[in-house]
Amino acid sequence: MRILVSNDDGYHSEGIHVLADALETLGEVWVVAPDRENSAVSHALTLHRPLRLTRLSERRYAVDGTPTDCVTLGICQVMKEHPPDLVVSGINFGANMGDDVHYSGTVSAAFEAAIMGIPAIAVSQVLGEHFSFVPAGRVARHLAALVLERGLPKGTLLNVNVPPRPPKGLRFTRLGKRRYTEGVVEDTDPRGRVCYWIGGGDPVWEPLPGSDFLAVAEGYTSVTPLQLDMTHEGLLLSLLQDAASWDLPA
Repeated sequence: MRILVSNDDGYHSEGIHVLADALETLGEVWVVAPDRENSAVSHALTLHRPLRLTRLSERRYAVDGTPTDCVTLGICQVMKEHPPDLVVSGINFGANMGDDVHYSGTVSAAFEAAIMGIPAIAVSQVLGEHFSFVPAGRVARHLAALVLERGLPKGTLLNVNVPPRPPKGLRFTRLGKRRYTEGVVEDTDPRGRVCYWIGGGDPVWEPLPGSDFLAVAEGYTSVTPLQLDMTHEGLLLSLLQDAASWDLPA
């Protein structure tokens, strides 16, 4: 089995090395990761300049690009002769739950693998006092073994969030809902000019039953299946049934 590992915290982050080490017993692990932090870049793909791929050691590479760039290069260039059986992204420094999956470079790296037809898992470590990446590495290895054995439906991935303390167990969940207390913070730079920080306040989560946030808050690892197809089937059906009343031009 061949496993491609990437992340958005950068090649030198602790989480990605714990993850790669944890997966070594399952097969041949390749790491292709950004050469610097790329948090909250979502699914950005670099099209306006060439990318540099640096070989750091055997099966270990850094890219001066985004997490999506890394997975694309990993599959289409680094491992093109024998593509990976699985892509695992992480272990992210911080949670990726609820609405935040839309901003996450960690989750987007896994989505890129799903787009390219390869099963994928995104793993994030929720922060807290005295947290360790080691339990998240164990969870990642367990889930990776199951996915390698059983596979995943096309166009899907597993989004995993591990609580700060060793988890009590595992729950299958849905995405939760959160809001930030201050979306934008106004400030002044050293030259006296007004500037702005986005995402200034702490998130406030809704304790929705069955959600990823509630599972983590209660000490469990959350595993949320995500899909590429964002079509709202209910609204689509309603629009098709109501199309005549829209009086649309031919």
